[in-house]
Amino acid sequence: MSLLLLLAACLLTCLGQIAQKYAVESWRDKASGWTEKLRSPWLWLALVSLGLGLLVWLLVLQRLEVGIAYPMLSLNFVLITLVARFVFHETIDRRHWLGVALVIGGVVLLGQHT
Repeated sequence: MSLLLLLAACLLTCLGQIAQKYAVESWRDKASGWTEKLRSPWLWLALVSLGLGLLVWLLVLQRLEVGIAYPMLSLNFVLITLVARFVFHETIDRRHWLGVALVIGGVVLLGQHT
């Protein structure tokens, strides 16, 4: 159950980050003020996702030691890198991919302790 909650916290946080990116991308060519920007559905999706992610994270912290749980949030780097590459078509160099592989390895090692 703890690992499912941790995965949910990661996914909600990633969704919030992606929604933030879409929000600022939608503002790029507009000279609108803050009132118009606050009407962005992407901004509200980001706020809701990040808020729910925080609440789920609190549940995770009730069940896992912070020394185990927090490093596992590094899965966000993996997920966001995949989204950057395949959704936003950003270039990811070899060193970045190596870092992603190392993060995955670390999460696997930590996951064996839960």
